[in-house]
Amino acid sequence: MSETAVISLFDRIGGASAIDRLVESFYQRMDALPEAKVIRAMHPDDLARTKDILKRYLSEWTGGPRLYSVERGHPRLRQRHFGVAIGEAERDAWLLCMRGALNETVKDAAARQELDIAMSRLADWMRNQIDNPHDAAHGGCGGHCGGGGAQH
Repeated sequence: MSETAVISLFDRIGGASAIDRLVESFYQRMDALPEAKVIRAMHPDDLARTKDILKRYLSEWTGGPRLYSVERGHPRLRQRHFGVAIGEAERDAWLLCMRGALNETVKDAAARQELDIAMSRLADWMRNQIDNPHDAAHGGCGGHCGGGGAQH
């Protein structure tokens, strides 16, 4: 019997250099697009550390080297973003930047679609405003009561 090797999204999109290009493109769009002004304001002026963290997270999240969790522990993304109001407008601005970056940097159409679907779910899960349908299951606790989480 032959085993079929599973190739990670990390490898399918081109590894660390692709993650670097994706993150750089994402933040360039955040700086340039008027629709992204609301989310750019949530970030520090100097994005160097923020970019590094996202590169480490995406590397691990896509099946590449464990660069994020060894340094920062479990992602706990909603908890880490709790102090920032994230509603539909912020989610949509983030996705606008990320989808543009994906289209620019990920040549494999199937991998790009998989990433878009997964990132769309993640971005929707990050919403932390009171009217979120995914928070209703947590009795309005904003999902910070320990339940739920993004699947990827």
